Amino acid sequence: MMIKAYSFLLMVGGLLAGLNGFCEGKDGKAMEVHKRAITIDTHCDTPMALLEGNLDVGVANKAPGSRVDFPRMEEGGLDAIFFAAFTSQRPRTEENTQNAYEMANKMIEKTYEVCKNYNSMAEVATTPGDVVRLKKEGKRAIYIGMENGFPLGQELNRVEEFYNKGVRYITLCHSSNNDVCDSSTDKKGPEFNGLSPFGKEVVKEMNRLGMLIDVSHISDKSFYDVVELSKVPVFASHSSVRAIASHKRNMTDDMIKALAKNGGVIQICLLDDYIKDPDTTTVRYQKEQEIRKIFNTRFAKMSEEEQAEVRRQWRELDEKYPKQLPTVADCVDHIDHVKKLVGIDYVGIGSDFDGGGGLADCADVSQMPNITAEMLKRGYTEEEIAKVWGGNFLRVFSAVIQKSSVN
Repeated sequence: MMIKAYSFLLMVGGLLAGLNGFCEGKDGKAMEVHKRAITIDTHCDTPMALLEGNLDVGVANKAPGSRVDFPRMEEGGLDAIFFAAFTSQRPRTEENTQNAYEMANKMIEKTYEVCKNYNSMAEVATTPGDVVRLKKEGKRAIYIGMENGFPLGQELNRVEEFYNKGVRYITLCHSSNNDVCDSSTDKKGPEFNGLSPFGKEVVKEMNRLGMLIDVSHISDKSFYDVVELSKVPVFASHSSVRAIASHKRNMTDDMIKALAKNGGVIQICLLDDYIKDPDTTTVRYQKEQEIRKIFNTRFAKMSEEEQAEVRRQWRELDEKYPKQLPTVADCVDHIDHVKKLVGIDYVGIGSDFDGGGGLADCADVSQMPNITAEMLKRGYTEEEIAKVWGGNFLRVFSAVIQKSSVN
């Protein structure tokens, strides 16, 4: 699994080999269809790079800076994106929880700041109608999500606090269990066997407010608890199909069927291991696992010099053993699968750019029309493509708001 805490390392290597390559989706019919659709990417981790202070989203960047900025969104015909305020899971001490709370707030504040600085290019958006309005004005809509419920601690009032700050979804947990629910990837296994008692209150509060519940990263049992308890559709902001890529972070066919029955949507993630099973026999894979083990067990406790050495090892790994990324065709295989399983109304796109996401021929937001081109090649209609790119998600977003008790 690609842990966000070291995702910045992935941007210094060979993952963006195709960045300057030909973008077949930018010419002809594909781009025309793409531009007519309302296009929404429901997950990127760009706020992490913003906090580091080395990214200017008002100019077109190249790797390793970022895969997302306002000019490249315009170039790729991407109307809207969710900036995720991500916090990595730490031991649930009072100090760590407070640090996560403060970090999430800094990312939210930074998102508002960059949109204010470039208000002729983008605005913070909070409603389904905002993207429609801003598209007509030639601006990008920047929505805010929060990845990991860790900043909530056990304080239910923080859900409404974050909602009032513009957060429109919360990914209930990340790579480890938290006070809300069990994670799909916690090495210690389940703690609550699904949602915790506090987590059940969080779900009810999010329903009340009209806040989207993101089931990405959560355990299978946590997922079933959520769809049983929620009175409104839920969604997976960046998850893929387990029947194709066997990572336990992905969703099983039964989960996808339950999500469709709930009225929700799975937004296909462009992260390599979630799109295609890795070749575990390669030297690259073995050495990568060694470095990941360091991140998972010791990196946070290392000195700055030791951390710099690990980063050097990762750069050296990318130089010596460039990673072979999946393609847009592999991504659309996931869309095909969902379409055949439950129908076209329950699938979308959540790239996870700047958090590990990226394909050989869709390395940043400027290359997203390649996905449209591949769908056209496979016989998707313009109506179906529009649903995948934003229509399905907007249906869910609208339903969640309409059924809340405060909107």
